[in-house]
Amino acid sequence: MKKIALFWLTLLLMGVLVGCKEGINAVIKEKEPGVVRDYAVNSNNIVMNKAGNTIYIANIDVNTVTIVDSQTKKVKAEIPVGKSPVQLTLSPDENSLYVSCRYENKIDILSIEKEKVVDSLDIGIEPYGLVTSQDGKKLYVANYRSSTLSVIDLTNKKVESEIKVGDRPRTLAITEDGDKLYVPHYLDAKISVINTETEKISKVISLADSPDNNDRKKSQGIPNTLEQFVIAPDGKKAWIPHLLTNVDTPVHFQETIFPAISVIDLTTDEELVDERKELFEEINITDKKNDTIITSNPYDVVFHPNGNKAYVVMSGSEDLVVFDLKRGGNATQILRRIEGNNPRGAVISPDGETVYVNNAMSHDLAEISTGGNSPYARAKMKGDNLELISKDPLSPLVREGKTIFYSANSDEFATGITGNNWMSCISCHADGETNGLTLMTPKGPREVPSNVLTTKTGLFMWDGSRDDFTDYILTVQGEMGGMMEFDPGKPLPNDVEHMYDAMFAYLDDPDSFPVPKSPYRNKDGSLTSTAEDGRKLFEGKAGCMSCHAGAQFTDSVKAIDEKGHLTTNNTNYLHDIGTTNPLDKPSKGNARQGFTNPRDTLHFDVPTLRGVWASAPYFHDGSANTIEEVIKRLRYKGKPEFTDGEILKIAEYVRSIE
Repeated sequence: MKKIALFWLTLLLMGVLVGCKEGINAVIKEKEPGVVRDYAVNSNNIVMNKAGNTIYIANIDVNTVTIVDSQTKKVKAEIPVGKSPVQLTLSPDENSLYVSCRYENKIDILSIEKEKVVDSLDIGIEPYGLVTSQDGKKLYVANYRSSTLSVIDLTNKKVESEIKVGDRPRTLAITEDGDKLYVPHYLDAKISVINTETEKISKVISLADSPDNNDRKKSQGIPNTLEQFVIAPDGKKAWIPHLLTNVDTPVHFQETIFPAISVIDLTTDEELVDERKELFEEINITDKKNDTIITSNPYDVVFHPNGNKAYVVMSGSEDLVVFDLKRGGNATQILRRIEGNNPRGAVISPDGETVYVNNAMSHDLAEISTGGNSPYARAKMKGDNLELISKDPLSPLVREGKTIFYSANSDEFATGITGNNWMSCISCHADGETNGLTLMTPKGPREVPSNVLTTKTGLFMWDGSRDDFTDYILTVQGEMGGMMEFDPGKPLPNDVEHMYDAMFAYLDDPDSFPVPKSPYRNKDGSLTSTAEDGRKLFEGKAGCMSCHAGAQFTDSVKAIDEKGHLTTNNTNYLHDIGTTNPLDKPSKGNARQGFTNPRDTLHFDVPTLRGVWASAPYFHDGSANTIEEVIKRLRYKGKPEFTDGEILKIAEYVRSIE
């Protein structure tokens, strides 16, 4: 009996010890740190895992994410996500993919193993760039319309703090050590540097203007539309692709818009102005005629893993520009063209042999061979593009119009939308809306208007001198250098007219440019009490409804003829509100209207107020920076005197109009 009892006691002790060991192992496993990333990353519309065998692509207007096996060159899955997925980032352990769904104000979380969305996070207005902390415990999200950076605790999946940053934060990048976040502001050419420990802005970097040049066709102007922030492999520098816009001379395709890539020293967080890459200088590859090859709309950068070369995607002209960083840092090759439409993002294989490019309009993946490590290697297209989507939700006409709108490829369509690949429509209408700048025109200074609701708000142009979208051939010829072979006073060929029909269809599609949600409203979307008081003043004492009436808050839609057709001949809805500029010049009209539409320097078209908070500066000449300034400067018959408090209330309401 003693032996039997001893046997059972031994088994019991062994069970206890085994149980303790399993418990200890469980505790140890629980306390084991997760994967800590040891390299810098930036948010993008295309990302690759560390092994280089899988690529993830955000299909921006299809509302899906495609997973591609880079070894087999096949699509593994196409996963539905929220509306307008713009950028992606992988968790450090590469088990999760985070997707910013811009027009649903949320982040979708995809399980890599399950290949589906497993969770979603509500976030600020129009989330864009996103990256995790290096230990994967936090997610940082740039909210484009809220002008904030959300810090999300991924353990409980809640926003733990909001950091106020500059206007229109776009993409994001985090350093190798995880100590700093870089947040470019899309339009004002500034970058907020955030200390991740204190969660405060430690510095704001301002990109320098490129000084005026005696030769107007050489790069110069104000930096804007910062598309990316990409840190080099050694972690010492970052490259920012953007545009330069020259506002000092009359707008002209060869003298107004220039591509550029700025370089930031990440040790001092200062721009290395002398290292900026500009057209005709550091970007100066010539063709067979010894003319500089023009490229446009730089969008993304990838560095060779050894740091010897950089590859810049030019989304407008649809080129790849190769820079040799060991031989002066200048461009040494332009691969013209990348197959597909509107290349916007790129990744490079770990061995540096292949660059993969995401074409945002044709929704396919282009493969480019870098040619190897030799300094004399030449990049070239490699095989056929891989289709990324099963079905395009846009109609063929809308897709065609959108492709034209984003393109500066002078060879692709029935006729060139621009001269010699210089610029696309979005070169001025950044992101389809406004670049926030005022350009000089033959009629005087003109603020670049937004395309939000542009097809639904009556006459076109600040002076209401156009009543048909095809009239924009005047802009294409006069400002973009395209379609020069046609007489604007005569009917256009059917295939050229079709291009305008397609672009109109794109602009008219309600999903193309949604009215921006206002960050000035309460969280539930209602008006604040101040804005509600402002609404009463707006509709009452101020008399704003006499011009800003109806569903679109403009009376321009009433400029019709006896048959109900919009017409430039009806000038009853052009108004003199005391905003004429000394540089304004009268016009005798244009050939499209048979010169029956002369315009003076006093009367202007009434812009919509829907989403107007996001379209500063204001007035036709961009001379007012705030809504308050607009209210103070307006001059119209019967305008009452307002107290400062009333001005504040009206402005708060106007900023809340959606």
